[in-house]
Amino acid sequence: MEESITFEFHDRIREVLQLNEVDADSYSPLVLAYIGDCVYDLIIKSMVISGGNKQVHRLHEETSSYVQASAQSLMMRTMQQHLTEEEHVIYRRGRNTKSVSPAKNQTITDYRRATGFEALVGYLYLKQRYGRLLELVKIGLDSLKEEE
Repeated sequence: MEESITFEFHDRIREVLQLNEVDADSYSPLVLAYIGDCVYDLIIKSMVISGGNKQVHRLHEETSSYVQASAQSLMMRTMQQHLTEEEHVIYRRGRNTKSVSPAKNQTITDYRRATGFEALVGYLYLKQRYGRLLELVKIGLDSLKEEE
């Protein structure tokens, strides 16, 4: 019997595009937040479209409710108690980083907490700790549902 070979998505991207390996520990918190924003956005969009075919505008509205800084800030409040020490360090570095762009329609506290959240997501993604990343996002999303 042939043995099947599976590739992690991240590994496949690196292979096909011939990208260099990255050292997540060497990136600034804002770079981690940059990639974390994209990864979290993909997770949320995947979740939203699983609810069925809708107008793109409605999909965008639903997605926006999860990706705005205030929602990420609420999620992070619950997630903090579940973080390892290493994850806390990454989150705090992201939260305490001064951003070049001001918060748009968000409090500075929510914006900073959201930046820490995105930095943590980016870090876990680059470290290829996908299971842990999704576990924490699920904890955060469940906390949003409890708030409703």
